[in-house]
Amino acid sequence: MIRIKGLHKFYRTRHGLVEALRGIDLEVEEKEFFVLLGASGCGKTTTLRCVAGLEKPDAGEIEISGKVVSSPGKGLNIPTEKRDIGMVFQSYAIWPHMSVFQNVAFPLIKGRKQVPKHLVAEKVSRALSLVKLDGLEERPATDLSGGQQQRVAMARAVVTEPKILLMDEPLSNLDARLREEMRLELKKITRSVGVTTLYVTHDQAEALSMGDRVCVMHEGEIVQIGTPQDVYARPANLFAAQFVGEMNFIRGKVTGPGQVDSPLGKLRCPVPPACQTGSEVTLAIRPEHLILLHHPSQGSEALEGKIASKNYLGDTSLFEVEVNGTTLSVKLPGDSDFAVGQQIVVVVAPDRWRVYL
Repeated sequence: MIRIKGLHKFYRTRHGLVEALRGIDLEVEEKEFFVLLGASGCGKTTTLRCVAGLEKPDAGEIEISGKVVSSPGKGLNIPTEKRDIGMVFQSYAIWPHMSVFQNVAFPLIKGRKQVPKHLVAEKVSRALSLVKLDGLEERPATDLSGGQQQRVAMARAVVTEPKILLMDEPLSNLDARLREEMRLELKKITRSVGVTTLYVTHDQAEALSMGDRVCVMHEGEIVQIGTPQDVYARPANLFAAQFVGEMNFIRGKVTGPGQVDSPLGKLRCPVPPACQTGSEVTLAIRPEHLILLHHPSQGSEALEGKIASKNYLGDTSLFEVEVNGTTLSVKLPGDSDFAVGQQIVVVVAPDRWRVYL
């Protein structure tokens, strides 16, 4: 549905030429919810704006529904209003002097996809029902909460039934609890409409909970594309491991096949073929993949340590455990009975380690 090939974008600044996109290649399938994830300045919003036609790329091609909409090499750039897209921005971008109905109806009355007057009310009603704003048609936009205003923006974006929905950090202005609720709602809405969605965020939880696939970006390049499970469980490189989720990182040296010497001691782990004996590597493991025991269990690889701190969060407890002068973060269920100062044993399953050069 969306195909991007060799996308480059440069900006001229007082410090010289900045390459914002460095040859982006990706494809978004029909009806897929595809998330661009990365820190500020990584190129995710620039990519989305190029798809929208709000930025002109310097090289590469963009296709929407099999039609090339941007190709600097061919001198082609289809205007935004002719790309059959809907957009939802970080700012709600709704008109404060209009009612809810007028905001949602605007693209049907003034936009490129105008419809006969007798169909406007029906389409607006359907869009508002999708976002659960039934009965608020006459409410002034200024009388809505932040979450309701974002729902109006969503309804306005889908009321024309676009092929593509582009969303640029649409939840970042909401409070934490409402943001969680809206994640679920946005995913439900896009699925019920059946629209292909390209979604930009810096929030890892949003990306993992909403995306069918997640594209991790860094300094204008794609680091990894995969399902949320793949990106979280198998980070492609050290940057992806550092950026997505919490990790423990330990420096080490490969001493043989499947073995690394580290401050924790000699560890068995899946060493990649590219790592030769003597290679300096970084070991990474998720806090929830470490197990605490009161006593060593027979046949398990265990590290002796001491609990330095405990942070109770209700459903989980986060522990800091000192092992041979190294601090490990461990995540356990909230009702775990370990206490600060207690001597314990950390059990590590060898296949849980990730090893990076």
